Amino acid sequence: MMTAAFTAAELADDIRRAAADRQRLIVGIAGAPGAGKSTLADQLDALLGYDAVLVPMDGFHLSNRVLADLGRQQRKGAPDTFDACGYVALLRRLRQQTEDVVYAPTFRRDLEEPIAASVAVFRQTPIVITEGNYLLLDAQPWSEVREVLDLAWFLEVDHNTRIDRLVARHHAYGKTVQAARDRVEGSDERNAILVRDSRDRADRIVCIDATTGPEAGRQPKPDAAVQSS
Repeated sequence: MMTAAFTAAELADDIRRAAADRQRLIVGIAGAPGAGKSTLADQLDALLGYDAVLVPMDGFHLSNRVLADLGRQQRKGAPDTFDACGYVALLRRLRQQTEDVVYAPTFRRDLEEPIAASVAVFRQTPIVITEGNYLLLDAQPWSEVREVLDLAWFLEVDHNTRIDRLVARHHAYGKTVQAARDRVEGSDERNAILVRDSRDRADRIVCIDATTGPEAGRQPKPDAAVQSS
């Protein structure tokens, strides 16, 4: 499968076209740690305005306490350190579109913990964007995610750029530079290899052309009171 470069605005236009004849479109963005999934998803969410809501996979991280109880804290970020079944169940609720509002969790990097009921997804919102490492894994229960997605994109980025981003991220949240690099070259890279093996399940492999900023065509987000009225 060929990789093509797009601006965020071009991808937002593609989403609008795909959503035109649907009650709800669910778009998934997968990629290795540090690929820029969260940045792209945030840009698309901003460009699509009140037509879209962002529901990240990372909200389904197991808590640090649960990871410690399971003996998995040193592997945080691996597939079995998430509530994958809970994520699939949420996506199915969003697909059914029968509830007035569905509340989804998010993940706070500064706390290194998931926060429940942080995102309100209203029934009338036509586009849901979700992003995460494992959206395209072909192993249960993760394989069920792909069945719910209308569009599934895999985000590619230069390897060295991705590594530098991850080291900077871990350092910004309190690790020494050496500890950050050890994490990136250890568990992060093992996860990245696993994620790359799933890329063939995507509809499209994309890289981002950063020459055009995300602000063009941006729509304002209304507040929750407007959405729910």
